[in-house]
Order: sequence, then structure tokens, then C-alpha cells
Amino acid sequence: MKTETVAMILAGGQGTRLGKLTKNMAKPAVPFGGRYRIIDFTLSNCANSGINNVGVVTQYQPLELNAHIGNGASWGLDGIDSGATILQPYSSSEGSKWFEGTAHAIYQNMEYIDQLDPQYVLILSGDHIYKMDYEAMLENHKEKRASLSVAVIEVPFKDASRFGIMNTDENGRIIEFEEKPENPKSNLASMGIYIFNWGRLRSILRTGFAKDSTMSDFGKHVIPAYLDSGENVIAYRFDGYWKDVGTIESLWEANMEFLDPEMELDIRDKGWRVYSKNHISPPHFITEMGSAKDSLISDGCYVAGDVKHSVLSDDVQIKDGASVSDSVIMSGATIGKNVIVKRAIIGENAIIGDNAVIDGTDEIEVLGYNEVIGVTMDED
Repeated sequence: MKTETVAMILAGGQGTRLGKLTKNMAKPAVPFGGRYRIIDFTLSNCANSGINNVGVVTQYQPLELNAHIGNGASWGLDGIDSGATILQPYSSSEGSKWFEGTAHAIYQNMEYIDQLDPQYVLILSGDHIYKMDYEAMLENHKEKRASLSVAVIEVPFKDASRFGIMNTDENGRIIEFEEKPENPKSNLASMGIYIFNWGRLRSILRTGFAKDSTMSDFGKHVIPAYLDSGENVIAYRFDGYWKDVGTIESLWEANMEFLDPEMELDIRDKGWRVYSKNHISPPHFITEMGSAKDSLISDGCYVAGDVKHSVLSDDVQIKDGASVSDSVIMSGATIGKNVIVKRAIIGENAIIGDNAVIDGTDEIEVLGYNEVIGVTMDED
């Protein structure tokens, strides 16, 4: 079967900086914005860009992510000539196939890509919040006759040393790549989004791993190899909303930005929807004494307390007298009577007992998945 473009989403990251939130799930599976998981944005970009064959490479704690993606039906990726395929490490006659880096993960899944026989491979990360038309990037790739296109975004120079930086000539051709430079020459940061001509990438990976296995990472090994060999490597500039939610602070901040109806991401745009797999719950209910202002309240929520400037995922309970402000409450969490929650992220199915105080004024407070605070075992 011949396919023009195959997308490969790298979704195996542990997300250690998210602490408790990724103890039982991979970072791309972390809930976001009340109704979504982080990977939904990348999958929706594929669906909206007309890319119908998507491989999702998983490794760390994949069960939640696998169940969420399923066969890709929630994103329209379950047709005759389309599909979402979960790709996990496996054992073969050559030994175990644990992924040792971004490029190594692609190398280990070459058989999957070869079955589809694409002209181009789109490499994506599953842990960023953004909307992007990959088709426009592909058209630019073809127009510039590129061997590799790298999506870049301008970042403040003061932050550039935190990113992989692409230095370009006046035509947008990348002439140098610097990984987290101390003194950056430009502020064009790599977004971890690449379009490769598959035939060429396949050859480079095969040759590299046959020699000494030093092709394990795109940023550290593959891109420098392309530049050293004189390949036409093009920077594709992106100027929309893009958020790396790899820390507690950035995840909380992105959720708070999500509350602004005028935010750049424009979640209500019917022309570019963000899809997700959602469980069916009854409509949310706010009691006579309850209130919710400037907040996102998902299906199944019961609000008997006071909610301000917060995000409530499905089936959250806010009991009498509780006060929740500037917080993210994930699915199934229970906030007890007279509880105060301020500037916090409360994980899925967490329980906070009556009269407790969770105050993240100085630093964002976090409760993990199924964590229980202030409740004895026979109370919940």
C-alpha cells in the first residue's frame, strides 16, 4: 500500500518533571483542559491536516495511553485507508527492542513504515499543546526540495539556551544546529517536528546502526549527520500558540491560559477541532448554594461549593462549603466539605477529606493519581 505521508508520534516519555502526575501514566496521557489529554492535540493536528496513517510509539507506562487511543476512531483514523497503530517495544531473534532515543524508536519500527511505503515521514512529539497544519509544512518541504524540514519557533533570547537552536542562512536553510547553547546565535528553537524523505532517512538510520549505533537521537545525531553531508535542511517557521507542558508550572499555566476565551489556541474554532475520547457522563450540576465563575466545568461534575477560575474535568465532586480557585481538578476527584484548594493540580480520582487546605500560593501544589489526603479508609 502506497501512502504519501506517515506520521510517527513519539509518546513514550516518562515526564519525570511532572512528578506524581506521571507515576502511573506516560506524559502524553496526562489530562489537560478539562476534556482532553495532551496527545489529543497532536492526533487532532494529524486528522485536520489530512494525515490518516499514524504510528504512536509508546514505552513508559503505556496502558492509559493505549486505552485512550484505541484504534483511533475518536480522531477519524479508523477508515479503510487510515489507521492509528500503537507501537511498543518488543523482543525478536535479535534480542529486546527497547527504544534508546527518538531516532532509535523510528529505526526499531521501520517495518511498520515500510508496510505503508511512504514518500515522507512526519516525526512528532506527543507532549505539546498547539494547533498546526502539517500539510502546509509538507507543501513547503516539497517546494524547497528539502531532504529534511525542521519546524522552528522564535523564543526569547533569554530562554534560547534551554532549546535546540537552528542557525539559518537568508533563505531559511539550516547551516548549524546547537543543542542548548550557552551563547545562542539565533532564537529559532526546534519544536521536535520533522519531515524526512523516507528513503534517505531509512538509508541513514540503517547505515548508522550497522556501524556503531550512534544514530539514536534526532537532535544529537541525525540532524548533525544531515548537515555534515550537505543535505538540504530547511527551517519551517511556526508562529502560533505552542506550549511545552513538561513541568508542573507550565502545565498549570497552560490550563489557566486555556480559560481565556480569547486565547490564541481558539479551542472553539469549528474549522479545526480538537478531538478526544470522552466517556459519557450526565450533565454537570451546580446546586443552589454552589457557584462557578470563569471556569470550565465538564460533564458529570457536582458543584456544591465555590469554584473560581479553575478547570474541572469530568465527574469531579466539589462538596458543601468547599472553595476551589486557580486550580486544575482532574477526572473523578473529590473535594470534601469546607476544603480550600488554591493554585493546585489535583490528579485523577484523588480524594481530599473535609476541612483540608491545599494552598499553592508560593508553589503549585500537586496531588497525584488516586492520592488521598485527610480521609481515613472507612470514610471514602
